[in-house]
Amino acid sequence: MADLPFALGAPDLAARLDAGLDVEEKIPRALEALGPIAGRDVLVVDGDGGRRAAQLADRGARVRSLPAASPGQPLAAADGSADVVVGFWSAFRAPAAEEVAEADRVLRSGGRLLVVHDYGRDDVSRLRGELPEYGAWSRRDGWYLTNGFRMRVIHCFWTFDSIDVARAFLDEAFGERGREVGDTLKRPRLSYNVAIYHRSRGGVEPRA
Repeated sequence: MADLPFALGAPDLAARLDAGLDVEEKIPRALEALGPIAGRDVLVVDGDGGRRAAQLADRGARVRSLPAASPGQPLAAADGSADVVVGFWSAFRAPAAEEVAEADRVLRSGGRLLVVHDYGRDDVSRLRGELPEYGAWSRRDGWYLTNGFRMRVIHCFWTFDSIDVARAFLDEAFGERGREVGDTLKRPRLSYNVAIYHRSRGGVEPRA
C-alpha cells in the first residue's frame, strides 16, 4: 500500500494509477531536498520495493524496504542503522508517537524522518470525502506540527493519456463520485497535493 495513497481493489486499476501518479517526480525531488537521501542509508517503512522505493534508489539512496510495525512493536532494523526513514501514506498515521520513537531508535545522529501523506485542497480529495489528512493533521495545532515536525506541501498531479482515459479510470475506481469529478476535467489530469512532514532525530519529544 505504501506505493499508493490508498488501496484499489483491482490490480489493473492500481497499475493505471501508479503509472500516472506524480509523473514529474516532485515527491522524490522534495524528499532529496528535505533529507538528503543521495548516498545515504534509507529505510522505507511499509515499502514493497515498488516505484517509490525505486525513485529514491535512482537518486542514489541505499534503500531498504521494511514492513510497517504495529504501534508498540519494533521495526525490523538495528539501532542507529539508517540515515533517513521514509513513510509513504500507510505509515505514521497520526497520532504516531510510538512509530516516531521507533524511527528515532533506528536513525543515526542527525538522521531525518520524512513522512508523506495526502494534504487535500485538490481534485483528488473530492473523490475521497472527509479525511483527517485533509485538515486536522496539517493544522498548526495538529499532531504533526505540535510534535516537532515541519511541513512542506508538494503540488502534484494524477496524469492520464487523455480526458477520456481519465474519466474511464475515475468511473471504474470511484463510481458516481468519480464520474462527477471526471465531468469537470478540462485537462487529462487531476490536481493532487501531498504534505511531507519532516523532522530530525530527537528534535522534539513526541506527545501521544
